[in-house]
Amino acid sequence: MTSDLVHHGESFDGTPLGFATKSIHLGNGVDAETGAIRRPITLANAYALPYDPSDINWSSSDVNLYTRNGHPNQRYLEAKLANLEGTEDAVVLASGVAALAATFTTLLNRGDHAIFSDTTYIAAYRLLNQILPEKYGIETSIVDTSDPANIANAIRPNTKLVHIETPANPTLKVTDIGAAAKLAHDAGALLSVDNTFNSPFNVRPADLGADVVIESLTKYINGHGDALGGAIATRKELTDKIRFTYQVNYGGIISPFNAWLINRGSVTLPLRMRQHNASALAIAKHLESLPQVRFVAYPGLESHPHHDVAARQLARPDAGFGGVLSFGLDTNHDGHNRFVSKLNVITSAVSLGHDESLIVFLGEDDERQYLYPEEFHRGFFRLAVGLEDTDDLIRDIDHALAEAGL
Repeated sequence: MTSDLVHHGESFDGTPLGFATKSIHLGNGVDAETGAIRRPITLANAYALPYDPSDINWSSSDVNLYTRNGHPNQRYLEAKLANLEGTEDAVVLASGVAALAATFTTLLNRGDHAIFSDTTYIAAYRLLNQILPEKYGIETSIVDTSDPANIANAIRPNTKLVHIETPANPTLKVTDIGAAAKLAHDAGALLSVDNTFNSPFNVRPADLGADVVIESLTKYINGHGDALGGAIATRKELTDKIRFTYQVNYGGIISPFNAWLINRGSVTLPLRMRQHNASALAIAKHLESLPQVRFVAYPGLESHPHHDVAARQLARPDAGFGGVLSFGLDTNHDGHNRFVSKLNVITSAVSLGHDESLIVFLGEDDERQYLYPEEFHRGFFRLAVGLEDTDDLIRDIDHALAEAGL
């Protein structure tokens, strides 16, 4: 039995559909062969050619040709993400780092200049601070983008890109996206925003003036800790270039299975983000009240220096400040590790956006340490708050502090 019914997540009366409704229906549909109301996983790596294939553009990503050129599961997910981000198009690639590399290598050429946030994900830092300058002759400047004046002072005649990460990993600095966009555009440059810590549920950078929005789909949008992926949401003129440069010719394609897993996980994004947001805020407030805690960095706290900017950028009334916070204890290196060893609910592991809470101790020898605020220099934790009961997480922290003798 087959069906012609397809659910696109389109409004029936002109009233825009809500974020949750679109998260469920966009990128989904009825399978023409079986009538299944979930898109199947298409694992083929090649597709049937027409009678005369001689005029095919073998680098095209517009048709089913070869999986590196693009595939159905990728396109279903791209259609959903472009809509959720509020952009014309989106490209989905193999990982968040692939999305960063694709953005930089496509939009920047030898002799161009890029400005980037002084606190960024380690791979972005290495790409912009080392690999692109040394191998490709691209000039870069590291600035504290949480102060727009620093961006303005760093702009050069050959500046082509301003890249910001907000909130920044792992210091949770917040950059004013609208102010950064205006400075970039006045200089004839583009603004790219790594929005991974927010997800489009909390913040939509394109609505605030960003040209390019980058998401590590591995994190909140997938939400289950079982698939890698990255997305670049922007206008089609740029996605066409990215697909040709990085997807087809660099080979950074996402696998059909991972694209399917992420599409499946994204259905519950708004539900999960509400819990991440609420628990992280409650835990941040609790940590701030403890005498053993030296500092807490979380944009949802009124004590955070960029709280007002973060609040102003929220995409909707029920949005929040994400599930990641950083904090340091009033102890030495070993004391931080003892604390982690006594945790029973929170898991010591990297990444974020999972269903389970994850914590990582970042010691005093991080290669980006010189760029961090002073309070981070004695070692600190990055805590990615999961979906467990908030009270259980707070009790786990209190118990570990006591058991570690802190």
